[in-house]
Amino acid sequence: MKCESLDVWKMACGLSSEIYLYFRDFRDYGFKDQITRSGLSIPSNIAEGVERESNKENIRYLDIAQASSAELKTQIFIGMKIEYIDQEKGKAWLGILNRIHMMIKSLKRNFHESM
Repeated sequence: MKCESLDVWKMACGLSSEIYLYFRDFRDYGFKDQITRSGLSIPSNIAEGVERESNKENIRYLDIAQASSAELKTQIFIGMKIEYIDQEKGKAWLGILNRIHMMIKSLKRNFHESM
């Protein structure tokens, strides 16, 4: 299985790109670095996970991707609260992130079932 064929990977790449563009000129470098890194971690770990040879490794990296999605969700909530992120934009990102989270969960279940 190639990561480029997965809708979840495409969606996570799109979200990460959007976050990078949104914070491109942002001056709070600590927040910017943290939110862009957690956003980038999701598609990166999906890719690494599905490209691994064993189901155990596949699941391990998908677990990391799922944890990064929870981290990003937290940062989006905080960003909205402190007015770094527009409410409408933040809610849209959270909706995408919830879909990504469920898709990763489903992908993990597929790997578990084939063990």
